[in-house]
Amino acid sequence: MRPQVLQPMVQALGLGLPVYIPCGPVQHEDGSCSWWAVDPGHRAARLAAGPSDLFDRHPPERPAARAVLAATMAQARREHPGARLVLAGYSQGGMLLMDHLLTQDEKRDDIAGVALLSSTCIALDEWLPHVARLRGLPALVTHGHHDGDLSFGAGERLRDLLVKGGAEVAWLPFDGGHEMPLVVWRALRRFVTKLVSEPSASIVPPTTMGGDGPRA
Repeated sequence: MRPQVLQPMVQALGLGLPVYIPCGPVQHEDGSCSWWAVDPGHRAARLAAGPSDLFDRHPPERPAARAVLAATMAQARREHPGARLVLAGYSQGGMLLMDHLLTQDEKRDDIAGVALLSSTCIALDEWLPHVARLRGLPALVTHGHHDGDLSFGAGERLRDLLVKGGAEVAWLPFDGGHEMPLVVWRALRRFVTKLVSEPSASIVPPTTMGGDGPRA
């Protein structure tokens, strides 16, 4: 996906908030981008075996992806001092958000909440020792019952990890696949609106597509 594709979708939420949509560091021939590269042959073989769970994957491009996210958050903080951030990520974007929060020395005091849409865990062995960092963090987790890319169980694993860490989890399973249907957008709007009803905030959604690569 390109940031330009996601921009009108986010604006349609009608939140009236500053929006930052970074582009993943891996560029593809069609102009789309992702947070880390995926071998097409490997992905095809994985999907041929059915929806999967990526909890044991350690994408080597994570440092570059984290750097882009960190720079975007720094920009938001610089341009809107005192604002609280809502971080939202779809598929790879959700994986990156969690990876950043659980493996980097990221301050939590201005993060109002996170939304993880059709995502899953990666590098779980690295995440587990730090799940206490999630305590009290509002989180929206959504996943389609018929997700043909990331299994529904993978979404449940992500939800359970947040619960284990003490996050305040709102869980939304929906009747669909690897997508962001209207029911998810409505839930995201309610989630963000509730979070920002007290102080002002910025919403910072890292843009990316499928769990193993870009999707239209």
